[in-house]
Amino acid sequence: MFNYTCLNPIAGVGLDLFSEDYKKVDELAGADAALVRSAAMHDMELPDSLLAVARAGAGVNNIPLDKCADKGIVVFNTPGANANGVKELVFAAMLYASRDIVGGINWCLDNQNDDNIAKTAEKQKKNFAGTEISGKKLGVIGLGAIGVLVANAATHMGMEVYGYDPYISVNAAWSLSRSVKHISNVEDIYKECDIITIHVPLLDSTRKMIDAKAISMMKPTAIVLNFARDLLVDEEAMVDALAAGKIKKYVSDFPNTTTVGAKGCIVTPHLGASTAESEDNCAIMAVREIRDYLENGNITHSVNYPDCNMGACTTAGRIGILHKNVKGMIGQYTTILGEADINVSDMTNKAKNEYAYALLDLDSPVTDEVVAKLRAIDGVIRVRVVK
Repeated sequence: MFNYTCLNPIAGVGLDLFSEDYKKVDELAGADAALVRSAAMHDMELPDSLLAVARAGAGVNNIPLDKCADKGIVVFNTPGANANGVKELVFAAMLYASRDIVGGINWCLDNQNDDNIAKTAEKQKKNFAGTEISGKKLGVIGLGAIGVLVANAATHMGMEVYGYDPYISVNAAWSLSRSVKHISNVEDIYKECDIITIHVPLLDSTRKMIDAKAISMMKPTAIVLNFARDLLVDEEAMVDALAAGKIKKYVSDFPNTTTVGAKGCIVTPHLGASTAESEDNCAIMAVREIRDYLENGNITHSVNYPDCNMGACTTAGRIGILHKNVKGMIGQYTTILGEADINVSDMTNKAKNEYAYALLDLDSPVTDEVVAKLRAIDGVIRVRVVK
């Protein structure tokens, strides 16, 4: 029996995938797994029972990844589950930034008591005229699940699409339309594109990557869209550039006191993944990730440990060992198991930065004594008896 808790409301279509071997509990204490959306976990006390955290969404800046890794807690996210919802809102943003749709709507509301509004509108509509996106150059920074969808769809909208991602995955590369021009220098996007949309994770290397220098390279008619994370953009520099007329519009899905109400800023209240379909898809993926890890020891879409999958266990035993990524670990495991006359029938060991994960199938069940010896190895963080 496993206990799980939800730190935010999670779509029922996902929770329904838990079997009768899972019990929902109200508190994090005593839980084997936690599902979370936006709840801040950095100051939470993480119980020793906690084995996994699944973020029903892509961003994980609300989760203390290193703290979890040091305690042997695998953190999952759900990349791609909300990609279509975000993609659709990005195109809405392109349209309402290119054509003053928001201004036009507000004008209609302000003049709703005008009995001659239809006639007045014909005279006023020129104030809200804009440009079409067909034929414009779109720069997509980051070609992950969302970026690829945006880039591909834009080609069907008649846009000339430039894509930049020095770390593009094989799957993303295969999914990317041949019409998208792959750019090796992001500065070419800043200089050439009419619309720029950013879809990269927030890392130390990407924090405020759209800074004053980047903005200074852009056209005065450029539109910048940010539906990834607000801290990817130096928003103080962006607001200054907008006020000076050095850039046309900045659209952000992350409200804050810097951008809301500032000239040239259009801000939405974090609506990117706020669709019923996205929430359902994220919940389903998160629950499946948790179940596969707890029941089989497999890791898929982890952000602090390496992915590792050996399928369903068909041998007498399986153990998972979360450890520091240092040399000599595998030899110590196999020596202890060999001395206990336990044969390793299959195994895999994967590393991700400072942390690693070993999954071993055994021809006989492991004993408590052997588990204790494995846990005593310097560098071992957690040993899980999966079967």
